[in-house]
Amino acid sequence: MAEEGYKESPADSPRYPLHVFSKDFRSVLKLDELGLEIARIALPAALALTADPIASLVDTAFIGQIGPVELAAVGVSIALFNQVSRIAIFPLVSITTSFVAEEDANSSHRECLETEESQELIPLNGSGASDSRCVHMHSSSFSVTNKKRIIPSASSALIIGSILGLLQAVFLISAAKPLLSFMGIKHYLTLRSMGAPAVLLSLAMQGVFRGFRDTKTPLYATVIGDLTNIILDPIFIFGFRLGVSGAATAHVISQYVISGILLWRLTGQVDLLNPSTKHLELGRFIKNCFLLLVRVMAVTFCVTLSASLAARDGPIPMAAFQVCLQVWLATSLLADGLAVAGQAIMASAFAKKDHERAAATASRVLQLGLVLGLVLAVVIGAGLHFGARLFTKDDDVLRLVRTGLPFVACTQPINALAFVFDGVNFGASDFGYSAASLVMVSVVSVSCLLLLSSAHGFVGLWLGLTIYMSLRVAVGFLRIGTGTGPWSFLWSP
Repeated sequence: MAEEGYKESPADSPRYPLHVFSKDFRSVLKLDELGLEIARIALPAALALTADPIASLVDTAFIGQIGPVELAAVGVSIALFNQVSRIAIFPLVSITTSFVAEEDANSSHRECLETEESQELIPLNGSGASDSRCVHMHSSSFSVTNKKRIIPSASSALIIGSILGLLQAVFLISAAKPLLSFMGIKHYLTLRSMGAPAVLLSLAMQGVFRGFRDTKTPLYATVIGDLTNIILDPIFIFGFRLGVSGAATAHVISQYVISGILLWRLTGQVDLLNPSTKHLELGRFIKNCFLLLVRVMAVTFCVTLSASLAARDGPIPMAAFQVCLQVWLATSLLADGLAVAGQAIMASAFAKKDHERAAATASRVLQLGLVLGLVLAVVIGAGLHFGARLFTKDDDVLRLVRTGLPFVACTQPINALAFVFDGVNFGASDFGYSAASLVMVSVVSVSCLLLLSSAHGFVGLWLGLTIYMSLRVAVGFLRIGTGTGPWSFLWSP
């Protein structure tokens, strides 16, 4: 049953899979019910994703006042912490979003049926017709019965997030001494690692809220936590004279603030202690997390390899590559907001077997991704050409940055589509295909990176990365365009 506010006749449904990409393209920016829902989810999600990098830049600025050696060493610690965290965070958040959205949709449907059986409903069309529907307010914290939701996946996510957070903390604390003792900054990584349980737990809860299509609550919590970090940094670093240890302490406190706010909000909406071990379905959760873990490792390997190949050519190519890469990756945060919106809406639609809604959402977010990518291409093409001196004043580095500029700008539509396709696949719970296809893409891309960088140097690296992102888009088109897997319904008349 399609949700109220979205109506589509059978004649409007896609009659062949490729139609989904071009369907209603003229309405791509239309603020109808679907457009408003996508905006309501995507904008706060994108803002929340950008809040942490901004806070990290402020953090880095304070540490830079201590000295260049401390800044370099802390940079290594942060990079190590983020790499280890990313391996666990991405699968956990993605799986949680899809599973919670599915269970919330099924729970709403059951409540509607129970309500219809127990009482007479007021018709939404005011005509007393027999097709009355039960109202479910997605923006509300409670169901129509004003009871807490029972969402087993929310409890599963918190259990797994807590375990992963503790394991990450133990690993990083153990690794801090042998990895960083030669720099004298092992205490920073040790202290920061104590925040790992809060980081994993808060990201798991963000996945739950995304599943509820509520991205405002995570945004508020993240902003409050990051402001706490920014306020405490100068107090601990300079006021208490704790140096880099003070920066780590401020960061850890901010992460527990975020986690505490989200847990407080979540316990008011969901009965986290009610589900039994049987209902938690931890096996299904872990299986799909493992699939996305393989996927994340494949993605990480490609990007890390490109950076190492740039470093092999010397400091100037490496510096230019890092400037281009950071701009290239930073713009993905906006596309990730669309991916989150598409995933949450589609997971709910698939759970209700509302295939028309799923197809319409896929069409809209992919088309919005293309439009966003084209806009970013223009902005970056003009902005980076004139703004490159904000990153470096070295003429040799600037020359290489301008060489990489066409690739950074022209690949924006490809990148945006690739990230949105991730959200579309996850919304369809197509985790197996997402993992397997990315592994194959990575194998081909690694070969291209090695060959092209060897033959063409800096330009070869960007040719290889362009091929890599293009292949990611191609496998997304292939899945939907052939109407296979969860998209087989697109062949129906």
